[in-house]
Amino acid sequence: MENLLYWIGLAAVAVSAVTGVLDAGRKRMDLVGVAMVGMATALGGGTVRDVLLDRPVFWISNQTYLLVAFATTVLVFFVVRGLKLPQRLFLIPDAIGLALFAITGTQIALDLNAPWLVASLLGVTTGVVGGVLRDVLCNEVPLIFVPGEPYASAAWGGALTLIGLQALGVSPVIAAWSGMAVVLTLRLIGVVFAIRLPTYSERK
Repeated sequence: MENLLYWIGLAAVAVSAVTGVLDAGRKRMDLVGVAMVGMATALGGGTVRDVLLDRPVFWISNQTYLLVAFATTVLVFFVVRGLKLPQRLFLIPDAIGLALFAITGTQIALDLNAPWLVASLLGVTTGVVGGVLRDVLCNEVPLIFVPGEPYASAAWGGALTLIGLQALGVSPVIAAWSGMAVVLTLRLIGVVFAIRLPTYSERK
């Protein structure tokens, strides 16, 4: 399971970096600006998770994550710049990154004996913080704060699926893939069908 988590983590870093490049590219940032956004998106959530868990920050203890984030950012920048891409294209890799990070964050917390609710919320934190940093740096309303947007809720659903399946004795590997599938499915259904969660409203 540890080896699987490592590769899922690397994939999450790479995919999240892509979303940062695409979002920053819409703001016509230069290479330095794009690199900052891409790397903040890729590394932000895991950094907050590790600080809260009082464990070595993942990209400091293993710079492979940092190299993957940087290389992906620069490569995608030069590949896509000048291309006219759909404005919401980044939502697809963003959904994938959300799924990957939510599950790795939850499993890492479980491995450190965090209670199930804490572990699930740390999974959500790992999944959404990078996107929040990306949107703030790009002067956009973070997706997690868009009214009714099924974003953090999708991540939490996947995290709870992982925890629930493991509690039932399901293999951690199967539970991880199932959790990722739940996050991705919930997020993409919300995007494609414009499904919204109930929002707070005052009576007039």
